[in-house]
Amino acid sequence: FNHKKISMTDFIQGTRHFGIVVHNLANSIRFYEELGLKIIKQMEESGKHIDTMLSLNDVNVTTVKMSSPNNDTLIELLHYKTPLPKNIERKINDFGPSHLAFTVKNLSENYKKLSEKGIKFFSEPQLSPDNSVLVVFCNDPDGIPIELVEQLDTQ
Repeated sequence: FNHKKISMTDFIQGTRHFGIVVHNLANSIRFYEELGLKIIKQMEESGKHIDTMLSLNDVNVTTVKMSSPNNDTLIELLHYKTPLPKNIERKINDFGPSHLAFTVKNLSENYKKLSEKGIKFFSEPQLSPDNSVLVVFCNDPDGIPIELVEQLDTQ
């Protein structure tokens, strides 16, 4: 019997996407487009395949994949018609997914533009103690905390 050691070091090749269940698909698309993401794929999904994959019954979901200009990591907005999702109140420090972070350019300028469009931020952009990044948080239309981070030239 050969006890060959299996290495997992080559298993994960990258981050594909993050899924976000949304109440109002149009509002969520508009919000993420304001941040600069673009729709790259939209699908209606239902049937035995997705029911089995998600271990749910009678799934009917619209999925919208959105990407930044450099296509690094996608977000996938999921709008379930069935089964209906539960509304839960979560705080940023509750167990489970905490927030979504995007690397951005010109944070101070875009913070002002987004504020004028009605996006409410937790604070004004904050400089990190090591002066390496400028950071601000806001919520998406479903209350998901969104972190916007500008990498500063610290040379």
